[in-house]
Amino acid sequence: MSEVNGPPGSSGSSGPRPAGTGSQCVEPGPERVEPGPQRIGGWTRFVTARPRIALLAALVITALAVFAGSGVADRMGSGGWQAPDAESSYATEALEREFPASQPNLLLLVDSGTASVDDPAVAAEAARLTERLAAEQGISGVTSYWQTKAPALRAEDGREALIAARIGGDETEAGETLERMAPAFAGESGPVKVSVGGPVAVQHEMQTIIQEDLLRAELIALPVTLILLVMVFGSAIAAMLPLLVGIVAILGTNAVLRGLTEFTDVSVFAMNLTTALGLGLAIDYALFIVRRFREELDAGADTRTAVGTTLRTAGRTVLFSALTVAVSLSAMLVFPQYFLRSFAYAGIAVVLLAAAAALILLPAALMLLGPRVNALDLRRLLRRGKKKEASAGETGRGWARFAELVMRRAPVFAIVTAVGLVLLGLPFLGVKFGTADDRQLPAGAESRVVQEHIRDGFPGSPSGGLEMLVEGEGTPAAYAALKDRIEKAPGVERVEGPVMADSAAYFSVLPEGEAVGEETQQLVRDLRAMPADSFDTSVTGTAAVLVDSKDAIADRLPWAIAIIVVVTLLLVFLLTGSVLIPIQAVVLNALSLTAMFGAVVWVFQDGNLSGILAFTSTGDIETTLPVLMFCVAFGLSMDYGVFLLSRIKEEYDRTGDHERSVTFGLSRTGGLITAAAVILAVVMVAIGTSRVTNTKMLGLGIALAVLMDAMVVRSLLVPAVMKLTGHATWWAPKPLRAFHQRFGLSEGESAPAGSSGTKGEPGGPEEPTTEGEIPGGGPGDGVKAPGGYLGVPGVFCADPPMIRRTPLGGALVRGRSGIRSETAPGAAAQSLLTGRGRHTEGLAADFYEAGLCGEASGAGRVRGQRPRLRGREATQARTVSPYQ
Repeated sequence: MSEVNGPPGSSGSSGPRPAGTGSQCVEPGPERVEPGPQRIGGWTRFVTARPRIALLAALVITALAVFAGSGVADRMGSGGWQAPDAESSYATEALEREFPASQPNLLLLVDSGTASVDDPAVAAEAARLTERLAAEQGISGVTSYWQTKAPALRAEDGREALIAARIGGDETEAGETLERMAPAFAGESGPVKVSVGGPVAVQHEMQTIIQEDLLRAELIALPVTLILLVMVFGSAIAAMLPLLVGIVAILGTNAVLRGLTEFTDVSVFAMNLTTALGLGLAIDYALFIVRRFREELDAGADTRTAVGTTLRTAGRTVLFSALTVAVSLSAMLVFPQYFLRSFAYAGIAVVLLAAAAALILLPAALMLLGPRVNALDLRRLLRRGKKKEASAGETGRGWARFAELVMRRAPVFAIVTAVGLVLLGLPFLGVKFGTADDRQLPAGAESRVVQEHIRDGFPGSPSGGLEMLVEGEGTPAAYAALKDRIEKAPGVERVEGPVMADSAAYFSVLPEGEAVGEETQQLVRDLRAMPADSFDTSVTGTAAVLVDSKDAIADRLPWAIAIIVVVTLLLVFLLTGSVLIPIQAVVLNALSLTAMFGAVVWVFQDGNLSGILAFTSTGDIETTLPVLMFCVAFGLSMDYGVFLLSRIKEEYDRTGDHERSVTFGLSRTGGLITAAAVILAVVMVAIGTSRVTNTKMLGLGIALAVLMDAMVVRSLLVPAVMKLTGHATWWAPKPLRAFHQRFGLSEGESAPAGSSGTKGEPGGPEEPTTEGEIPGGGPGDGVKAPGGYLGVPGVFCADPPMIRRTPLGGALVRGRSGIRSETAPGAAAQSLLTGRGRHTEGLAADFYEAGLCGEASGAGRVRGQRPRLRGREATQARTVSPYQ
């Protein structure tokens, strides 16, 4: 129902009332109450009282964040896929401590050219290199083919061999050691050429490339985003505001991450999410707030009132949206891998900072700018004299017509769209999980070249096998018996060892299959289940790490999903007061992700488009990536869902017309959500230009999910499904309704009067009407309400208003002194025009409260009597357009 505002301090109404409540009137005071300015809330006063001081403080804080966050990438790690409490982690740490040579992370590939590696000159130079490497600080466990003659350290063609060592310390310390010593060894050295590789070199090079790619992505995304914002806003001033909010959020998050590196491991990959979400969400929030602020200015509000209304409406939606996205990202905290936890740290920080900047800094800037927010209209040259309002109205009409089309064929659109999304997700049924390796890097990276030579030319990679740690006292016979059992296990090619030290030993197991294939993973499980007499055994290696990672994710994934689903259900219920809408939101959000997951498998696992996108398919997907992409994409999907649902709910509260509310919501947010999605997709595609495959997958996958959500789910599925569920969409049992009335969240008020637009279209003012000229025509036009009761038991109207039908099928009510109120087309308007229907009594009560019917002579309804209303000029009312 249309909101009708009475005098300041009076009670307005936002929806239909139960029968009988319309007569419960309060005797007004004798004084005439003049219209006053809209009440300014405490939050508005806080953020707008000293806008210059607020912006100056933000500038100082941002400068401090730049200083605090400097060098953050150098303190981050490039690993984090291993569960720290897993068996493989324990065995790896024990082997590093007791047998450094068993876990080499630095490999020098010695290429002898046309000579054999056994040539005396080559052997002499290799011996000198081995001695030099052993003398380097921070390096231990140095061994080489020329010392051990181990077949695994010599290439099958006899032209290459390896020197293996271990760099101690954490990832940061290991990277610093590598930077110091690598230049002294890489390159030509006598008769040989040396290349530096190994896991530590792969991680260090990946970290460097990610930093370079991130800078390039920012240089691509920022100007393109600015151009798109200018196209959306027209004004260059308005377009700059979202970028400023995003920059503040990114710099602040870098400072937060820098502080976290002092206490925990943080993955360098989280830097990409910081940039993407910092720009994307800041633009979403700023778009929503600036758009609403400009609407309020167009409606005639002064700057302070416009800021206050914007914060009470769009501001609450932004805060609510930020909470839903932060909850989705926080679910990654339940996983033990610091790779996933790092994205939770970065995501939560950037979301909250973006929301804070949008709700504090942006209103302060708007206070200073006022109407100048529309300055520097760069589209003026392209409009060719057309009015700005006409363009905006055309957009609203287009989305309204599209929503009506979808709802007219709701079953067709719902079924076809849902089936199409499910089909797009079918490739994910064939997903294979693996671990990230050197093939994440571009083809020319030195550490990748070394690993490829080892993988293709050596009989078993030094880092591709399995190690079984054996702890406890044992006799030579016991060790021999255990080795015999290992050799007989299915899938074992060769067993070396035991290598012993004090009360521990280890066996090196070379599997027959691929390093992380299904056969090798099964071998890990068989070795762990193997009886070992009096020994305590544990297995590590690449396949063992993968097995433990998959088990850790499978163990924690139900908890993560439960957190996301339960909190999403609760938050959407608080927003809407409905039981069905939260369920719809979760299901439709999940459907919006199917295309992303299907594309990830079809492209990155199966290798389709690998030439165009410049990556090497490994035949599997890194285990943690789907979890990360699900949490991020689900949160962003909820972000757009909240924007749409908040406007639908606002209109439904105002009119009680379900279908009209859906049309209204899509007409008001469809263009906004699409613009925000396109801009965020641009940012994610810029991230997807990275040369590291996982980053490319993350950026392009989420870009696809965002576009599918905005252009398919929000535009097709949501209106179709809400049409099918009808008024039941808003149902909730009585206890939950009471809970929502007390604790629920909403935008707090209806749309501004006289929203921008052209006459007779969404967002435009109603066309003028005069007595005797009734646009639209039809029953009830130009007639006063029947009798003295407005056709409603319990509400007497001594001087009833004139009721007319509007051109759009709504009801226009004219009271005394020309005061008007308009009700949108639908059941509420029909109730007014006919004097019948469930909405009529609530509407009549609202007209009384606004002064449209006069004033009561009694303080309420006495049983068996009706309160009398005596004529009195109304003091205030407000025309509310059905299109907001």
